[in-house]
Amino acid sequence: MRLIVAFISSLFLLTAGIDLSAQGKKFETSREFGLVAGTSYYIGDINPYQHFNGTLRVGGGAMYRENLDKRWSIKGQVFYGTIEATDADSDDLWQQNRNLSFRNEIIEGSVTVELNYVDYQIGNRKDPISPYVFLGLGYYSHKPQANYLGRWYELQPLGTEGQGTSEGEAPYSLNGVSIPFGVGLKANLFSIVAISLEWGMRKTYTDYLDDVSTTYANPAVLADESGELAVILSDRSLGLEGDLENNAGLQRGDPGRRDWFNFTTVTLSIRLGKPPTSCWNQ
Repeated sequence: MRLIVAFISSLFLLTAGIDLSAQGKKFETSREFGLVAGTSYYIGDINPYQHFNGTLRVGGGAMYRENLDKRWSIKGQVFYGTIEATDADSDDLWQQNRNLSFRNEIIEGSVTVELNYVDYQIGNRKDPISPYVFLGLGYYSHKPQANYLGRWYELQPLGTEGQGTSEGEAPYSLNGVSIPFGVGLKANLFSIVAISLEWGMRKTYTDYLDDVSTTYANPAVLADESGELAVILSDRSLGLEGDLENNAGLQRGDPGRRDWFNFTTVTLSIRLGKPPTSCWNQ
């Protein structure tokens, strides 16, 4: 949350510095459509700190941008990406022993407001490039899975932490609200073609992008009410502490920290409609 507050504060400071001398000048609004490609990663129980960690896979989507003036734009985007991480990659011995792993296919639709650092208009040769910041609102669906004997299994229906059993909570949702924010760089390539590079974090309100949050479930209850596969994928520890028979009730994740995901993308967009009027390209 402190990261978002700092980002919003920077946004307001940047807005206050906009050159007021441009007020009163006519600006031709413009629209863009683009194809998006990139990769994704997450921050959570299996990867608590490191950006661009885990298995990075290629994702894709599309976007539509409405340029209100040379500083402000509104963008709608749909993007599909996959996050994937494993405890085996951690330097932490406790995580290595926990031995959990997952992948999650995420589809997000979002609307963001963009603020350019300098004047920028697609197709205008006097506005070749501009960094920008953005903040918005998104809605996503996800599907955490784990691999067992070469096959991927969906984890939410199994209730690996006892969800849906007589001793657990209700199953977690596979949909949620996200808050996208980040930075980017726009550049004109040709008269009506532009490219943008973007790094964007997504704050979520779930701790289950990785299917890891609280404590180990009672394996007897899981076996009886959810099946043997739920028992196997719930606890994949390499070893037990002391003379314990199982890990029931012990820490499996950190419920005090929500999960985040990131889309890092490149977009190739084309201006819709006529090119910028010549009188504003001088």
